[in-house]
Amino acid sequence: MTSQTINPEEVYQFDQIADQWWDEAGPFKPLHQLNPCRLQFIKNHISRNFKIDPLSAQPLKGLKILDVGCGGGILCEPLARLGATVTGIDASPKAIETAKIHAKQFDLEINYQVASVEELPPQPFDIVCALEIIEHVDHPGQFLKACANLLSRDGLFFISTLNKTVKSYLQGIIAAEYILRLVPRGTHDWNRFVEPATLARWLQDCGLCFSDLKGFHYNPLHCLSSTQQPWSLSESLAVNYIGCAGFNSI
Repeated sequence: MTSQTINPEEVYQFDQIADQWWDEAGPFKPLHQLNPCRLQFIKNHISRNFKIDPLSAQPLKGLKILDVGCGGGILCEPLARLGATVTGIDASPKAIETAKIHAKQFDLEINYQVASVEELPPQPFDIVCALEIIEHVDHPGQFLKACANLLSRDGLFFISTLNKTVKSYLQGIIAAEYILRLVPRGTHDWNRFVEPATLARWLQDCGLCFSDLKGFHYNPLHCLSSTQQPWSLSESLAVNYIGCAGFNSI
């Protein structure tokens, strides 16, 4: 596999824990906790853009979705259950193997591939997702252009990452990796975090424009609750944030 955006060191690091993608108490616990919040943001925008009923049994039926950097498939699976035709790609063969095994256990038809986004043949997807991945790639501008090339003209692009702020360093690295040990040490490099203005500029170079940006707020006390999610959407973009973009502002 050849790619100018894949960072081999990042792939190797995630390969070491690829068999733990579906361990909700393991190194991917924060992503499992964040997933419902990410999914709700995505569903809301898809419902508005494609004028579908979010309360229907399979509201995403008929839509083609690409998840770039899908890992073990924790976003692909709920999207498939909602009726979407899902393709998940990742540079980690071990992650893709884990994803395939887990999907098979639940009879989910998901097209998983070991590939970089640049390697996919031209084909229009209704939705392209790149969640928690851009901070792990080389040449992020080039990465985004490859994503945009696979998006239909009336499609939606979802991206989430970490802002490059003092607060994101304290919470995303010092607290998450060293104090609370939510993720393995070395998972993130603060120098790779991306400010929203920088991300918007890169997207503009691809012909894309943000229609919405929201932050993620983490409340550790809610981890003790069986009824409340630890993550919620916020107007603050200081640490984690997610955006929806299209070729025309929606």
